[in-house]
Amino acid sequence: MLCGIDEAGRGPVIGPMVVAGVCMESDKDLIELAVKDSKRHTATKREELAKKIHEMAHCVIKVVSAEDIDVLRTQMTLNQLEEDLFAAIIDEMATDGCTVYVDAVSTDEKGFGETIKRRTEKEVNIIAKHRADDIYPVVSAASICAKVKRDEEVSKIADELGVDFGSGYPSDQRTIDFLKKWVDDHGDLPPHTRRSWKTAERIVDNSKKVTLDDF
Repeated sequence: MLCGIDEAGRGPVIGPMVVAGVCMESDKDLIELAVKDSKRHTATKREELAKKIHEMAHCVIKVVSAEDIDVLRTQMTLNQLEEDLFAAIIDEMATDGCTVYVDAVSTDEKGFGETIKRRTEKEVNIIAKHRADDIYPVVSAASICAKVKRDEEVSKIADELGVDFGSGYPSDQRTIDFLKKWVDDHGDLPPHTRRSWKTAERIVDNSKKVTLDDF
């Protein structure tokens, strides 16, 4: 068995982080689908591929809300949170003896893989690599499934809030403009915002400063 794990939404200030695992006997079908890192496919192509991947493989997806991320980050780093999630997915989908390829978020690839191995109950071979979603088709598949699920969740949030706030990433000016306006109008950050992110803290602080300066 081959398994791949990747995440989507590690860095956004709005919305959840999604971790996906894909497990199958061979990556032959994935190679035929020409799967690549999710960022190398269009949104339409990702959705098409995700549907096919779910049909041909055992997929496990875990969604961690912005609120839960804020709480968990008081107890651990974001890397440690991912290690726990990766290990939980391995316990749920992998079988003893299989090889699990993971996209390493730590600068220490070997250490990242060894930490996950210590946290899982399964006897598996873990290969952690930077850019694994470009190297191993099974990780590319996980990347696609995670990204499609994350996009679905962001769309739900946009519907709930009644506004298209963009991608939710700090680098997206639409996201930043939305947060600034929401804080100005409501005096607080909107739901589904990662309050522990420096971007969010800075926007709130700047809003308070402007309010005080008005006096």
